[in-house]
Amino acid sequence: MFNEPYGFQAPINNNQDYLFAQRERNVQDIMQNIRSQHDGLYYELEQEGLNRNIVDMLFYLAVNYVMSQQLGNMSANQLYSRFQNQIPWYGLMVRQFNIPRNRLDRILIRLIEIVLELIRDGGGMPGPGPGPEPGQGWSGWEDLGGVLSTAPSVSSWQPNRLDVFVGGSDNAMYHKWWDGRSWSIWENLGGILTSAPAAVSWGPNRIDVFVRGTDNAMYHKWWDGARWNDWENLGGVLTSAPAAASWQPNRLDVFVRGTDNALYHKWWDGARWNDWESLGGNLNSSPAAVSWGPNRIDVFARGMRNDLIHKWWDGRSWSGWESLGGTLTSGPAVSSRRPNHLDVFARGRNNNLIKRTWNGTRWEDWQNIGGNLDSEPAAVSWGPNRTDVFARGMNKSLIHIWQGR
Repeated sequence: MFNEPYGFQAPINNNQDYLFAQRERNVQDIMQNIRSQHDGLYYELEQEGLNRNIVDMLFYLAVNYVMSQQLGNMSANQLYSRFQNQIPWYGLMVRQFNIPRNRLDRILIRLIEIVLELIRDGGGMPGPGPGPEPGQGWSGWEDLGGVLSTAPSVSSWQPNRLDVFVGGSDNAMYHKWWDGRSWSIWENLGGILTSAPAAVSWGPNRIDVFVRGTDNAMYHKWWDGARWNDWENLGGVLTSAPAAASWQPNRLDVFVRGTDNALYHKWWDGARWNDWESLGGNLNSSPAAVSWGPNRIDVFARGMRNDLIHKWWDGRSWSGWESLGGTLTSGPAVSSRRPNHLDVFARGRNNNLIKRTWNGTRWEDWQNIGGNLDSEPAAVSWGPNRTDVFARGMNKSLIHIWQGR
């Protein structure tokens, strides 16, 4: 690695020595975060034929450049423009390696966004900087690549396991998973999607995925522990992406918005699929659903006033709809870390991720977790202190943030 990256003069006194050393420690901290949590950025350039060491050098120089600037309110795009203009060999490198310019631009702008997020969260500045507020305890966003045509969906069938599903640029369904050590490459599962998928797991090594097809009916594909089964048509006329939940093994509850904007429900009882039932309401988005215990289901959507609305099954009957406020610019996502606990996520007015939590006694205030989302989020929890959230980023790739261990 370079001791004196281009554009920096050698220190001339002890104070400059100290500041330079402090900045170098901060740069190395950020680089460690990027190497461990944003491997997708490396992978994308490696796919273009670049050696990983060269990618690491490029990222190091970009991070060091950002850390040397008086940032003010500069955006990632502005910083990237300055970087290109002030680093003379940059254009030569692009031409030498024949990397598509729009792809390199997207990756480096995302890298700079990550650096800015870490700096503003106190992770890249000297001294005991403040943690992210009010989304205390959240990681920075990582870019997992891909070119998404839909919002993502995510499920988990055991601790430290994540399975993410998206629509690709060819409208087929793609799958990427975290096995506890690393992210897989994308797997093509076929189909022609006209909505985001919905994924759920009711047991170890079992995943069920639902989508809207080209005929607006609901289709179902599942992993049985050994193979992916073919798509099956479950009918209906959907005007949204589906949502899915499971409150016991071999039980599936699926929810969609119908042609009258009401919520519709179809369920697998272990032996057969039951007919669609209308649960009423007036939805302005796809629904989101989760179960935190046996015979319990919570369903959320965006209402006609762009607020968060909520309906639940308590084991005997469905509640009415309640409004939980907020100003949503997407459908919601919901996860549950433990019984009688709900975390609901949505995109806010500034394309940021917002969250509202039911803590077992009351609904807490909305929190701003930041980010720059281009879709509704997807959320899942694989343990009592762990939550993972995914979305499509502004560059159409999959982005990921998490809280807990």
